[in-house]
Amino acid sequence: MAIVDTRKNLVIGGAVSALALVLAACSGQEAGPTPQGGGEATGPDVLAIKLSALTTDECYLAPDQQVPQGCAKYITELGSTAGMVGQQPGLGTLAGQLSKGVEGYRSAHCDTVATPGNPCSQALSDIAGTLTSIKQKVDTQSTSG
Repeated sequence: MAIVDTRKNLVIGGAVSALALVLAACSGQEAGPTPQGGGEATGPDVLAIKLSALTTDECYLAPDQQVPQGCAKYITELGSTAGMVGQQPGLGTLAGQLSKGVEGYRSAHCDTVATPGNPCSQALSDIAGTLTSIKQKVDTQSTSG
């Protein structure tokens, strides 16, 4: 009986020791350097790639024909893209227009609208127009700068 208790204590003790090591490693003091910055690269070339992907989406290509709720993920991506756009020289106004379009979609609760039509289709069309303007300027910047 004493051998069983000893083995049981060793197993429990080993598990507790392993847990303590894992927790120590997760504390950040033993895990190595903490990443600095953590932000996305936002140069014109990176933004150009992102915009190329966004402008192949059906919500961009045919905004007036889309079921607005089907564009919710696209709108979420555009919301984060507006910040990248705003960091580029000369694009602050267009970044504001993009944010305004995204907000228009969200404030009209277009993520719950199951049929094309106003105001959601208009918001998607406005966003597509703004995105076209942004892409044109970014493409110019990435090839000339």
